[in-house]
Amino acid sequence: QVQLVESGGGLVQAGDSLRLSCAASGRTFSRYAMGWFRQTPGKEREFVAGISRSGGSTYYSHSVKGRFTISKDNAKNTAYLQMNSLKPEDTAVYYCAADERLVAYSDYPDEYNYWGQGTQVTVSS
Repeated sequence: QVQLVESGGGLVQAGDSLRLSCAASGRTFSRYAMGWFRQTPGKEREFVAGISRSGGSTYYSHSVKGRFTISKDNAKNTAYLQMNSLKPEDTAVYYCAADERLVAYSDYPDEYNYWGQGTQVTVSS
C-alpha cells in the first residue's frame, strides 16, 4: 500500500501561482503512476493532470494545459502540481491519486487505488 498526503493549497488571487505537493509513504514510489484530480461541491471528480511511473510522460486536461505542470520526484517520493495563472474556476479541492497497475496515467478516478485527503485551493477574482 501507499499513503498519500497533499499540501500546498490555500487562498490566492486570480493570476497567482501555487504548488501542490503529494508526499507518498509506503511502497516504492517509482512503481506508481500518479494523477491529480479536483472536485467542487455537487460535481464529479475531474481529471486535471497525470504522469507516468517514471515521470517521463504527462497529460493534462484541456482546461489547465499550458498553465499547470505535473512532476514526480521518485527519489523524494513526492509528486507536484505547479499551478500558474490561476483562475476563479480553478477553485476546488485537489486530490492526488496513485496506482501501481497503471504504466502511464488514467483520467478515470476509478482506475486509481490510492487517494490523498485533498487540499483546498481557492482563487478569488
